[in-house]
Amino acid sequence: MTGVLIVCGAPIGEPRDASPRLAEVLATADVVAAEDTRRVRRLAHALGVTIAGRVTSCYDAVEGARAATLTEYLLAGQTVALITDAGMPAVSDPGFRVVAAAAVAGVPVTVVPGPSAVTAALAVSGLPSDRFTFEGFLPRRGGERRSRLRELAAERRTMVFLEAPHRLASSLADLAAVFGADRAAVACRELTKKWQEIVRGDLGRLAGWATDGREIRGEFTLVVAGAAAGPRRLGFADLAEMSANPGNSIPQDAVLDDLRPPGPPTAAELAAAVAHQEAAGLSRAEARRAVMDHFGVSRAAVYEALVASRASDAKGR
Repeated sequence: MTGVLIVCGAPIGEPRDASPRLAEVLATADVVAAEDTRRVRRLAHALGVTIAGRVTSCYDAVEGARAATLTEYLLAGQTVALITDAGMPAVSDPGFRVVAAAAVAGVPVTVVPGPSAVTAALAVSGLPSDRFTFEGFLPRRGGERRSRLRELAAERRTMVFLEAPHRLASSLADLAAVFGADRAAVACRELTKKWQEIVRGDLGRLAGWATDGREIRGEFTLVVAGAAAGPRRLGFADLAEMSANPGNSIPQDAVLDDLRPPGPPTAAELAAAVAHQEAAGLSRAEARRAVMDHFGVSRAAVYEALVASRASDAKGR
């Protein structure tokens, strides 16, 4: 007879949020697989229980190997409790591989629901929550992060992101550049803890808040409003006109018309398209490549268009 894998949601800060069932599982499981063995022992102490079973670590770097070992315990009839430092295992935390291995082996998997930073932040954000998407952690590298955000720029549902303190400022800056500084957002940290902080505003304000000299501590949950309905669609002639007039700015949420203008693009249209892509958060090199792909023109053609645009701007001054 096989055992059972119990996926345990842990409090995200306040131990009193734990259910009596979690305390019971920690006290009776044959094996407790924890992201941090010291933290799970502290949690058990706070809940007034003693972990009688074997305690083993199951963090990111060892999860693959632990999945095989834990499956052996389960097939031998033991009860295994899987728990992370906070929140639900497998949701931007270790646990997916363990659950998948148990399921493949035909072992029953059940769950002890618990607090979630995602739903807690969504609930206090005041942003629409009837439909939302959880995006987890953004890529660490700036170029990859901006590319991911460009994929999400037109997402209509509220989005929830997680971010580490040392990447918060750069991520907020990229969010503001790609989504637009006026997109509503809420930053939450240390939810349910003594130093809980909830900062509301728009992405521009949050980006400024994160770079005003304060010390950024604790993992953040960012809740960002979805894109407004019907973003303004611009043809390349519109972009060329806007680019030619320094007093006109290209809207951050503008969508380029998918239809190319008849005939080959003019230098002004190419330059305007590059300017639009840069305004959306692409680097100069990324913007050039995007325009080359869209129009089917060479790198030299785009370069010459930019040179001609700069020369025209210089004469206008």
